[in-house]
Amino acid sequence: MYLDLALLAVGALLFSIVAGRVERSWLTGPIVFILFGFLIGPLGLELLSMEVKAGTLKFMAELTLALVLFIDAAGADLKVLRRESAIPTRMLLIGLPLTLLLGFGTGVMLFSEFFLIEVAILATLLAPTDAALGQEVVKNQSVPANLRQGLNAESGLNDGIFVPILLVFLTLASGGGGHEAGEHVGVNYPALTLLAEELGIGLLVGLVLVTLTVYVLRYARAQDWLTPTWIQIPVVALSISCFATAQYIGGSGFIAAFCGGLLFGYLMEDEKKELLHSAEGTGDTFALITWVLFGAAVVGSSIGHLSWPIVIYTILSLTVIRMVPIFLSLLGSGVSTEGKWFLGWFGPRGLASIVFAVIVINADLPHGETITTVVSLTVVLSIVLHGISAKPWASRWGKCV
Repeated sequence: MYLDLALLAVGALLFSIVAGRVERSWLTGPIVFILFGFLIGPLGLELLSMEVKAGTLKFMAELTLALVLFIDAAGADLKVLRRESAIPTRMLLIGLPLTLLLGFGTGVMLFSEFFLIEVAILATLLAPTDAALGQEVVKNQSVPANLRQGLNAESGLNDGIFVPILLVFLTLASGGGGHEAGEHVGVNYPALTLLAEELGIGLLVGLVLVTLTVYVLRYARAQDWLTPTWIQIPVVALSISCFATAQYIGGSGFIAAFCGGLLFGYLMEDEKKELLHSAEGTGDTFALITWVLFGAAVVGSSIGHLSWPIVIYTILSLTVIRMVPIFLSLLGSGVSTEGKWFLGWFGPRGLASIVFAVIVINADLPHGETITTVVSLTVVLSIVLHGISAKPWASRWGKCV
């Protein structure tokens, strides 16, 4: 246990020392962390002795995602978002369903052995994007503000939306993998009710907890109760509170975290910079641990299960399945052709897909192992390809507009 702790701590220490240099290169933090996890994992030097169970990885990924969603939403420029709301609205209401349908159709052609509901689950796992992995683009000032805020809003909302959709599909699949695929598909009104409850409860929890917290924070500041040390805690604690409370009472914790973050940023507009600064460091630390565990426990074990259908679906998921629907959804929006492809490409897959994949592992689907391998390969390739292309394309695109 102490060796594991030492490895994680030394890894964090070394990266913190060279983080500035890494940011100026083609490398990104997640690339470094996954490689480090793979290096010290069972297929590398076998130094990491801890048994990384699915529950441990899911827990860390959920907390990291909730914190990142809250911070990104709180830091969003709502004035720009309100003015340019057409972009994320089109991407969510048109692009997202088209992505799901195209992912489903592609899966049917490549994985003939899958039940239809399993193909639907696979498409759902890889449809949401990761706000954290898109920060190189979102924070690049050379990219027009409307595109940056549109990407941030889309990636913040889509993973929360897909949580109840995934649960609906898993409910439909619970009749047993041995039945014909068509028997799993149909209108399930209790499942649709679950979808509405997840979204509604998540929204309500986020709004209520943030409103109460902001009131208390303002009162505490007026009384001079806040200290430089403890001012680092509220955002981290509030984001996790929103997530955990919503999950506990049957809502979507990710919707609670993102919507709560938006409200927090709006209500605390003048003070949010100070409050968010320290929380970002905590989120990066959580992400470091998550990516190391992912590299050690998942990446290595997936290598032995690769096949051509898996590789082809992965490549298509990162390109055609994502980019074409986004392009179509933005027709008539005023976004240039370059901008449409730009928004379509920067839909990195990450923490949300990992969390969803772990949920699927626990569901014991007939082809769950293959589904997990597809997700793992897609996330790894996304981290590498989106990581190395973010700065060059963002800078080039910024110069072209």
